[in-house]
Amino acid sequence: MKLNKRENFYIKNNFEYSKSKKVKYKKNINILNKNVNYLLNNIDNNKDALHSFSKKFRHQFNKKELHKFKKFKTITIIGMGGSILGIEAFSAFLRYKIKKELIFINNLEELNIQYLNQKKNIKNSLYIIISKSGNTIETIINLNLLKKHIKPYNAIVITENKKSLLRNFCKNFKIINIKHKNYIGGRYSVLSEVGMLPAYLMGLNIDKFKVDLLNFIKINKKKSLLIQSASKLSKIISSKKITSIILFNYCSELKYFLYWCQQLIAESLGKKGKGLLPVISEAPKDHHSLLQLYLDGPKDKLFYIFSSRTKNKNKIKNNLKEKEINFIKDKSINQILEAKKNAFIQILKAKKIPFREFKINKINEETIGELFSYFILETVLIGKCLNINPFDQPAVEQVKILTKKILTS
Repeated sequence: MKLNKRENFYIKNNFEYSKSKKVKYKKNINILNKNVNYLLNNIDNNKDALHSFSKKFRHQFNKKELHKFKKFKTITIIGMGGSILGIEAFSAFLRYKIKKELIFINNLEELNIQYLNQKKNIKNSLYIIISKSGNTIETIINLNLLKKHIKPYNAIVITENKKSLLRNFCKNFKIINIKHKNYIGGRYSVLSEVGMLPAYLMGLNIDKFKVDLLNFIKINKKKSLLIQSASKLSKIISSKKITSIILFNYCSELKYFLYWCQQLIAESLGKKGKGLLPVISEAPKDHHSLLQLYLDGPKDKLFYIFSSRTKNKNKIKNNLKEKEINFIKDKSINQILEAKKNAFIQILKAKKIPFREFKINKINEETIGELFSYFILETVLIGKCLNINPFDQPAVEQVKILTKKILTS
């Protein structure tokens, strides 16, 4: 089933086991239609996590004022979770368009910091530091460890306009502060200034990220793939027969998008004893490690299979001069990946293991923008069906509070 007219990517669902009662199914569809109608009618005016999809949404930065930062050939981004995962996702997807070295500081790794402090060109890097609250402990620690390289002329902070450690840092060291909108949480922020400011400085066309993000909702709402999928997935989660989503990836450009997707699904829907564990699996590597379990182990998994239609120019030659491998001669890497994927799908069908297929037709800003928006909207709608709040993360906040208590005791 095609997703939209531009055909940047499409989705096929194969939910073999889905045999829920029609009454429940209709109830979910009614809930989803009401939410979609509300979204379409209020997207331009509501200041909420989805407002960045609106054409009336405005970023909190001026391109002309940021132009001076374009001279840097290295960009170092410091952040955690939703503040950085989306940036990693689109920069990996569009790496062929980016002419700069990118460094991501997204964990507490002492050896990594030591290595960066020893690099000669680290002093000539642009630093973008991102934290919605301005108090994310890991971000503050990494900023502290790299502080000697960070100056007013080579640093930008994105944080909320309220009292915080990062706001104090900006005031004390005269660092430019771009306002992070308080109504957009980290994992929903990639199309706001959080993602689009770094994208602009990487040389990407940020206007193309947001071309008709809601197009696939507006076309034939009654038979919307988004609504049908959200309804069935909410039933799957409620049944508790499926416990994991395996994000099985044959498209290397999507590697970091799936890390973003993993957080989105886990943090938004893992509440009140509900949710599915999203596991990232790389293909064909995991054909040789996990495939046996996937195909012959417990049938408690739903597979999301990602691949690309892009063509490789280089053809494989039989340099080993062995007749036994003539079947790979003049084949591209993508042809081999496609064959492995199709074989995998055929076995899934034979064993009646549920899966979805996502196929990328074009590697560009429009495609990654639509991927972000599709998964965000689908996740939000599933949350509405499950009667949970997809925008908070209460258990995460508990750990943050306890961590600070332990460190200060």
